[in-house]
Amino acid sequence: MSNTLSQASQDYLKAIYKLTAQHGRATTSQIAKALDVRPASVTGMLKKMAQAEPPLLEYEKHRGVTLTPQGEKEALKVVRHHRLLESYLHDKLGYSWDEVHEEADRLEHVISDEMEMRMDEALGYPRRDPHGQQIPTPALDLSPSTTTSLSELRPGQQATVQRVGDENARLLRHLDRLGLRPKTRIAVLEYEPLDQLFQLQVSGQNEPVVIGPQIATQVFVKPDSIKAD
Repeated sequence: MSNTLSQASQDYLKAIYKLTAQHGRATTSQIAKALDVRPASVTGMLKKMAQAEPPLLEYEKHRGVTLTPQGEKEALKVVRHHRLLESYLHDKLGYSWDEVHEEADRLEHVISDEMEMRMDEALGYPRRDPHGQQIPTPALDLSPSTTTSLSELRPGQQATVQRVGDENARLLRHLDRLGLRPKTRIAVLEYEPLDQLFQLQVSGQNEPVVIGPQIATQVFVKPDSIKAD
């Protein structure tokens, strides 16, 4: 079915997949914000996709939207293309991790299944992209996540960074300066509840680093007591 879906439909499916993974259901306003389109346009598109054959989503006015099994399958195809492209651009073409997202957004709609398989083979069948995000398998499976937001840690806890938010290039450049990349070890030295500031010891950094809540919520870690996914 992917070959018959428009780029706009694929963008909607990917956005809804990400939003429902976080919130359970995706609202019209959340989708409009994610795609930078008017809420009225979103409503029309959701109705169209709910009436597709087979339906790609379930939509109820004022109650939000969830993907059907077919819609989730199509969304994961786009996610797989996107994350393989990010990995290929980063590992084979020398793009930095803050440059790959926009390039992958443009290319994810046009690569063939054959090209996807060849990239996967050339990369050695990676499980994660440069930001630590899981790459769906060829069967479109994903392992259940065991990560938690760094914002949930408290002093004395140690963890390994597993993944980071991948859509904000400025954030990624800042995380790179702080040394907060996937597989990096961290220890929480101090936490100030009033302003939610964390002081961290980051592996490879001589001095402790301080981050606020906006950054902490975009860094996902595996605390030492939890088995990696």
